[in-house]
Amino acid sequence: MTDTSNPLLDRDFPIPFDRITPDDVVPAVTEVLAQARERVDRLGAGRGGGYAEVVAELDDIVESVERTWGPVSHLNNVASTPALREAYGEALPEITRFSSRLHHHAGLYRRLRDFTASPEGRALAGLRRRHLNRTLREFRRAGAELGEEDKESLERLRVELSELGRRFEENLLDETAAFKKMVRDADDLAGLPETALERAAQLAAEQGEEGWLLTLDMPSVQAVLQHADDRTLRREIHTAYLDRCTSGDRDNAPIVTRILEIRRRLADILGYPDFPDYRLEMLMAGSGGRVRGFLDQLIDRTRTFHERDTAKLLDRSQRSGLGSLEPWDVSWLMEKLRRERFEVDDEMLRPWFPLDEVQAGLFEIASRLFGLSVERVDNPAVWHDEVRYFEVRDQGGVHLGSFYTDWFPRDTKRQGAWMDSLVSGGPAPDGSFQPHLAFIGGNFNPPTASRPALLTHREVCTLFHEFGHLLHHTCSRVEIPSRGGVNVAWDWVEVPSQIMENWCWEREALDLFARHHETGEALPDELLARLLAARRFMGGWLQMRQLSFANLDLELHRTYRGEIPVMDYAAAALRPFVPSGRFVERHILPSFAHLFAGGYASAYYSYLWSETLEADAFSRFEDEGVLNPAVGRAFRDCILALGDSRDADELFRDFMGRDPDPGALIRRNLGSP
Repeated sequence: MTDTSNPLLDRDFPIPFDRITPDDVVPAVTEVLAQARERVDRLGAGRGGGYAEVVAELDDIVESVERTWGPVSHLNNVASTPALREAYGEALPEITRFSSRLHHHAGLYRRLRDFTASPEGRALAGLRRRHLNRTLREFRRAGAELGEEDKESLERLRVELSELGRRFEENLLDETAAFKKMVRDADDLAGLPETALERAAQLAAEQGEEGWLLTLDMPSVQAVLQHADDRTLRREIHTAYLDRCTSGDRDNAPIVTRILEIRRRLADILGYPDFPDYRLEMLMAGSGGRVRGFLDQLIDRTRTFHERDTAKLLDRSQRSGLGSLEPWDVSWLMEKLRRERFEVDDEMLRPWFPLDEVQAGLFEIASRLFGLSVERVDNPAVWHDEVRYFEVRDQGGVHLGSFYTDWFPRDTKRQGAWMDSLVSGGPAPDGSFQPHLAFIGGNFNPPTASRPALLTHREVCTLFHEFGHLLHHTCSRVEIPSRGGVNVAWDWVEVPSQIMENWCWEREALDLFARHHETGEALPDELLARLLAARRFMGGWLQMRQLSFANLDLELHRTYRGEIPVMDYAAAALRPFVPSGRFVERHILPSFAHLFAGGYASAYYSYLWSETLEADAFSRFEDEGVLNPAVGRAFRDCILALGDSRDADELFRDFMGRDPDPGALIRRNLGSP
């Protein structure tokens, strides 16, 4: 019998986050897994049955576990307390074991194959046929056809892998929170914008100190590296940022080494040459070799632009009297060069992008393009008082979904910006629509006593990006939730998010939200012209940086075998992409959460792969109108609504009427050499 007093076992909508405590986690997970195991055994012991009794029943079992575990995983990202960590760490291995044993259950796999061979199974078509085929393939890829010894090895490895990912992320969160630098002399902060100074002073005051407190959260780090005239301060912050998780009890290098070893072993047991070939088999790219070719081609096409940008940085470094170009100089020099050439920088634009206005404009764009209404709704059942809650409805008033926003840094919150799908809804058998539930959040500068939260243009793009993921989830009309929304090929999932960033550069869209927070003045034409002129500025450097990360990811998983320390291997892999060896003395690896605590292992290339597709797809909006509701509706119907119900390349062709143009990314981001 379900414990109705445990909020993690409720199926209320929305989730009662305000009632969830760390003490609820283990009992809820224990109960839901016990029920799920009993149902799996019963399903595996049965005979015959149709789609509803076999496939839909399996889906419901998996969904019941995800519905309990999803809120726990989410809270661990946004409100990580010692007690929650302990509970999460105790429950995670059991969740991993359940998933592994589910796919290794001989009776369950037999039942699925028997149904596939039955008259009803053979007659399946469309979405149900695709879902059955993919479910069987997922079982095979998980090791369903292996012997018991190999299955046991896979389970042990997967449990260890989940634990290592948890430790990696906790180490990173703790290392980030541990750094505090109190500055007493205002001269040491020369060059920092007023918004950064106000926030640093506010943080110091919260600690009972006079002065300015610098941290390693992203707004603080970016402010120093882009604007601080004190080179010594830039070096200190840059060094502290990259030194996270490089020594002591929180050293992530041994964790990375073991994660890579486990992934190699998993691929080997499952019969694949390497982990990328295993991971990418069901993605658009299909194999590590194809990704290698994609990256090599893009590196070659980017090289001329990168060399040009590097020369500019080296020249400006000399003219600034810095001498050699150092890693902590790059962002600062870029800002100098951008101001000199285009008379524009992030801080100059920030007053025109108050967070609340940007969100309101984004919602208006969603209304005009996709026929969606987004309204804030009071919901006290949240994990922090900064969290906001919204409902999304279509033009007919149907409640498509709801979502939370959480935009400001906290010591208990992970870094970066991301979207989480908390509940996957969709069309119900009775003809109703079950709403989706999601989260989008990040780490923007919060409001101060004298001004609202103001975004840089890059942060505006980030907000639009995460909202694109949200649209993909919320607009899904796939009848099988696990085939809808963002449950798509990893190198396709970034297309809806990245395409949304394009509206941050369009006058028609900017007019809906870019207004000065004090005067209400629209973004002046002259300032917009400068922003647009600077769009490709340092594009070669920035694109090569992304390529360096994608290359590092791929080569770590294809060729690294532990022959040298992993930190040295990473430095060597990054070296061809940077001006000097100084740039790889410290590097991203021990804090590269995308690869070791996220879903991007062997798939970091997907950002560039997806960007190639969305750069081309946006050309239809450019040709037919960036706020053309007919094109927006086509994008919603052809791509957002369909999830993984069909292959991604088919969805692209349905929207564009042709195959992708691989040159679109270079033309948009880099132009002509």
